Amino acid sequence: MAASFLLPSLPCINRTRDSFFLQPNHLVKNVMHVLVHISQPKCSIKLYKVPHRVGSKCAIRCSVTTGSLQGNPKEYDIFSAVSAPNTTSRSKTLLDCSSNSVNDFERQLQEFFLEVKTMLEKRNIDGAVNILQANYEAVKEQINEGANGMEQAAILDIIAMGYMSMREYKIVENLLEMLQEIVGSAKNDDTFLDSVLLHMGTMYAHFRKYEKAMVMYERSLDILKGLFGSNSTFLIPSLLGMAKVYTSIGRTSKAVEFYHRALNILEMGRGDESEDIVVPLAGLGNLFIKGGKAADAENCFNRIVRTYAKLYGDHDGRVGMAMCSLANAKCAKGSLDDAIELYTKGLQVIKDSNYLALDDPVMEKIRVDLADLCHTAGREHEGRELLKECLLITEEYKGREHVSSVTHLLNLATSYSRSKNFVEAERLQREGLRIMEMRMGPHDPSITVPMLSLAVTLYHLKRDIEAEHYALEAVGIRERAFGDKSLPVAEALDCLVSIQTRIGKDDAEVLALLKRILSVQEKEFGYESEEVVNTLKKVVFYLDKLGRKNEKLPLQRRLSMLRTKYKEKVYY
Repeated sequence: MAASFLLPSLPCINRTRDSFFLQPNHLVKNVMHVLVHISQPKCSIKLYKVPHRVGSKCAIRCSVTTGSLQGNPKEYDIFSAVSAPNTTSRSKTLLDCSSNSVNDFERQLQEFFLEVKTMLEKRNIDGAVNILQANYEAVKEQINEGANGMEQAAILDIIAMGYMSMREYKIVENLLEMLQEIVGSAKNDDTFLDSVLLHMGTMYAHFRKYEKAMVMYERSLDILKGLFGSNSTFLIPSLLGMAKVYTSIGRTSKAVEFYHRALNILEMGRGDESEDIVVPLAGLGNLFIKGGKAADAENCFNRIVRTYAKLYGDHDGRVGMAMCSLANAKCAKGSLDDAIELYTKGLQVIKDSNYLALDDPVMEKIRVDLADLCHTAGREHEGRELLKECLLITEEYKGREHVSSVTHLLNLATSYSRSKNFVEAERLQREGLRIMEMRMGPHDPSITVPMLSLAVTLYHLKRDIEAEHYALEAVGIRERAFGDKSLPVAEALDCLVSIQTRIGKDDAEVLALLKRILSVQEKEFGYESEEVVNTLKKVVFYLDKLGRKNEKLPLQRRLSMLRTKYKEKVYY
C-alpha cells in the first residue's frame, strides 16, 4: 500500500470545519486568547439609591431574542437582546404597569438599565464599569444588612447583564451564584422573579450550563402561564429559550416542539404575518437543515422572506438577510446554482440598502459562505473574486497589515491550492504568516494556523524538508500553549505525519505520533468517530508494516466492527 494516502486532502487546520474556508475571526476564536481589560473607575460615580422595601407589584419586563437568520454576531450582548424592538416583550417599556403606578424604585431600575445600555452602545466602558460597580457595592451592602429579596435580585440582574455585554464572564458567574441564592427562596408571585429567571436562563445557556438554564426557563414559564394563561404571547421568550437549550443539547424533536408552540401562539395572538414569527421560523428552518429536511427548511425561510417583503418592501436589508438563509436551504436540497443566485441577490440587497456596513462581520461571513458555495459548485473564479473582495475591504477599513486580513489571505491561498496554483498559495500564506508573527510575536499559538497551511502547500510543492520544519515548529508552539494531549497539537501532528511519511522517517517514530493523535481524538471525538476511524487505519497499516501482529489484531477487529457504520470510508 502506498504511504501517500496519509496526506489529508485539505489543509489540516480546516478539517474540523463544515466550511471549506476559514470564517471571519477564525484565528481569534480558535487560537488567540485575548482578555478584555476594563479600566478601573477614574471619575465620579453616579449611584442610584435603592430603598430596602418596595410595595409595588410591577416588574421590569425585558424581552429576550434567542435566534436569528444568520446567527447573532453579538450573542454575548444581552443588553441588545433584552431591549430589542419588535420582539415579544410584555411592555414596550421596561415596566409592566401604567406610568401612574410606577414607583421610585422601578423608575430607578429603568434609569439604571437604560444608562448602562446607552453607555455600552457608545463604548463608554469606563462609565459603564463605574455605574455597575457603584450599584453592586450598594446592593451588596443591603444584602449584608439582611435585605436579600427580589429587589436586590433585580439590581444584580441588570449588573450581570452589563458585565455579560462586556464579556466579563467570571464576574457574571459570581453574580449568578448570588442570584441563585435569592431566587431559590423566592415565591413565584414575587415581584421581578419571572424576568430575572428569564435572564438567568439566557446567561446560563451562554455558559453551556444547560440544566440550570432549563430550570430557570421552566420556572419562568410556569409563572407566566399562571398569570396570563397557556396561550399568552408573554410566554414566548421562555419558550424560545427552552427551544434553544434543547437545540444545544441535541434534542431536536423537543426543540422543534417548542418552536412550534411559540409559532402557534404568535400566529393566534399577532397574526400569521407578524414580524414576531421570524425568530421561531428561523429556529425551525435551521433545525430542519441540520436534520436533512431541506424542503421544510425552505418553506420556513420562504415565509420569512415574504413576511419581511410585505412589511418593509423587496429592497429592505432584512429581506436580503432572509434570502441568504433561504439560499442555505436551497443548498441543503442540492440546488447549488439556485442557492448561489439567491445568495448573490440577497447580498446585493443588503449592500444597496446599507443595512449592514461593508466591513460588518455578518457581511464578511456571507461573502465567505457564498465563496465556499461557488467553489463547491465548480465556479471557482466567482468564489475567488468574493474572497479578494473580503481582503480588499479589510485592508481598506483596518489597514493592509491588520491581523484580520490573515484569514482572507489564507482563504485565497486555499482557493489557489484547490486550483493547483501552489506558487500563489505559498506567497499568500507567507504574507499571512509574516503579519501574524509581526502582530502576535513568534511564539503565539495563532501563528500556527498560517504556518501549518504553508507546510501543506510546501508538501505539494515537494519541498518536504522545509514543510517539516514549519510543521515541527507549529507542533512545538501548540504543545507549549495547549499541552501535549490537546486537540490543536493532534491536528498539527497529523500534518507532520503526512510530511514525515513521504520523507521516509523511521516507521516506529511515525507510529508513535499516530498513537498520540489517536489518543487525543478518542477523548475529543469519541471512540467511534470518523476521525478516530481514519487514524486507526493508519495505525493498523504501520503495525502491519512493522510486523507487530499482536498489537495489530485487536485494532483490526475494532475496525471491522466499525465497517457497518463507515463502510464506505473504512479501507485497511
